[in-house]
Amino acid sequence: MKSSGIGGQAVIEGIMMKNKDKYAIAVRKPNQEIEVDVRDTNSLAKKYKVLKLPIIRGIYNFVSSLVEGMKILTYSASFFEEEEEKPSKADEALNRVFKDKAENVVMGITVAFSIVFAVGLFMVLPYVVSELLRAYIGSPTLMALIEGVIRLSLFIGYILLITLMKDIQRVFMYHGAEHKCINCIESGLPLTVENVKVSSRFHKRCGTSFLLIVMVISIIFFIFIRTNNSVFRLFLRILLVPVIAGVSYEFIRLAGMSDNKFVNFLSKPGLLLQRLTTKEPDESMIEVGIKSVEAVFDWEQYLLEEGVLTKREVQQEKIEKEFTLAENESR
Repeated sequence: MKSSGIGGQAVIEGIMMKNKDKYAIAVRKPNQEIEVDVRDTNSLAKKYKVLKLPIIRGIYNFVSSLVEGMKILTYSASFFEEEEEKPSKADEALNRVFKDKAENVVMGITVAFSIVFAVGLFMVLPYVVSELLRAYIGSPTLMALIEGVIRLSLFIGYILLITLMKDIQRVFMYHGAEHKCINCIESGLPLTVENVKVSSRFHKRCGTSFLLIVMVISIIFFIFIRTNNSVFRLFLRILLVPVIAGVSYEFIRLAGMSDNKFVNFLSKPGLLLQRLTTKEPDESMIEVGIKSVEAVFDWEQYLLEEGVLTKREVQQEKIEKEFTLAENESR
């Protein structure tokens, strides 16, 4: 079956699903009700066609995903704030200076800090550590490989470390529910709790796979891009981060649309890494994922167009769904 085009993100007690120009955030609130908020992406790519070009679209999508992701996480967290805290002096100062744009300014600073932290941890630090060995290793290729191994080790170690956090474990369960919902549809199955439960929690379009590809492609780039100046080498590593992200995006995009054996083989490491970043969800989490999908994507029409379901079967699915909802409400 062709790709549904849906992408998603796990948030605090919820799931975001994105389709074309809209995305929906479904959150299981403390009272166990599911809140669904549908928003427009307001993508700049609609206005500036250059942002749709290969590589450039990957850079743009990477940055916009970070910004959107921060906003979505903040929104989902707002349901679990025990009490409204008194604004700090810094908050009050920002509100006085930037007024209605204060939240956007804070978000911009947060995203900028996140990018700087990630570049420092996964690009600069591996380079600095590997440089300590340069006096003993004469091969530039071997140096690039050692730097790459250090970078991959830091990345996997970071993931292993955050999996120890209880809250992150629940986010990873919602991450699993997100993948299972998309895989259910793209496997040609009606989107029901039962069908989602038996679907795979691993998906080739996952952000985890994207980050791993970034690490691998950086090794390839730095093997072939060489200079004798150590300061310029470091500068190049920072400068090429957007390009590496853009190339990685193109691979993930291709992998999500292709069933080529070679592409599937290259996708295997990312799928294996998802064993750490996704966990099996419970039924309540799957219900959240289904709500999020249905808010932005007509999966029944998709299965009809793919020839998987007939109109009669779709009608039967709707009747069964309405009956199940009525039954749950009566309990």
